[in-house]
Amino acid sequence: MDITVVAAAREDASPLDEPLRVARQADRLGYPEVWLGEGPTWDAFVLAAAVGAGTRRIALTAGPVAVSVRDPHGIARGAASVAAVSGRPVGVALGTSSKRVVEGVHGRARERPAAVLEATAAALRELLHGAPGEPVVPGSVFPRRHRPPGGPLTVAAFGDRAISVAARYADRMLLDVVSPEQVRALRAKLLAASGEAGRTPPTLSAWVPAAVDPDPASLTQVMRSVVGYLTVPGYREITQVMRSVVGYLTVPGYREMFEAAGFGEAVALARDGADAGALLRALPEEAAATVGLVGDPATVRARMDAYAEAGLDEIALVPATAGDPGGERTLTALAV
Repeated sequence: MDITVVAAAREDASPLDEPLRVARQADRLGYPEVWLGEGPTWDAFVLAAAVGAGTRRIALTAGPVAVSVRDPHGIARGAASVAAVSGRPVGVALGTSSKRVVEGVHGRARERPAAVLEATAAALRELLHGAPGEPVVPGSVFPRRHRPPGGPLTVAAFGDRAISVAARYADRMLLDVVSPEQVRALRAKLLAASGEAGRTPPTLSAWVPAAVDPDPASLTQVMRSVVGYLTVPGYREITQVMRSVVGYLTVPGYREMFEAAGFGEAVALARDGADAGALLRALPEEAAATVGLVGDPATVRARMDAYAEAGLDEIALVPATAGDPGGERTLTALAV
């Protein structure tokens, strides 16, 4: 199983330049690829260009970028531009994002997101491989000047329609915060969809939160209050992982997984609209291990083996950084 690194994932309160530190650590430790996600703070292509300028060899993937706010040519141009200035292969990841981001931040309608994802992926399947001299888009009078960016096309998927899009157009399908059991089920769907499309299945990757060897401290102290939890040295990185878990408590597929794992109280609170603080207090540390890599190196390695056995081709580490700047401890422990 390949191991890559996510330098910028979902929005949090980490320092603005934390993704650059994570990327430099990943490059120094020999990881083959770094992901630069896009959100309200960072433009994925600008961040990828900055990472390319500050590292020596690591391949770059920009995204997932929201297909409802970026057109296919803009995405292909961004990837090719980063590849030109960095001299690295640059991949693109696509996703549908959320209504909160697409409409609340960008002011764009998030209508028929699965259809937009399909149309964008189909267009990029061609645009990412266009040669210099060809039209920048079919029928355009403007010639392409950049060479192809050279990286894979990734589609983030969870629902059946998005899995079908990945099976037909992507080089890689991306999952986000999943258990090995979910990997097994989603891989079966990907294989079936690829068979229907008559294609070799794309590789299967997952972003997985990771925190190796957080400093020991009282779990009671940690869970007593969110504010205290965020300020206890050595446990702030667990909080980062836990916060990523909280957002999935009401998502179909994730909700049932957490209920089956014994965290029904937190799921019920989430259904009733409890805030993140209440959910964190109701959710024990063990919940993070359901969809993350938390513990000593041996525990984390065993968990990674479980993901591989479930059919994951690539694990993309999302290192907690609040108590481990740049994710140095976690990335060092898990470097091959």
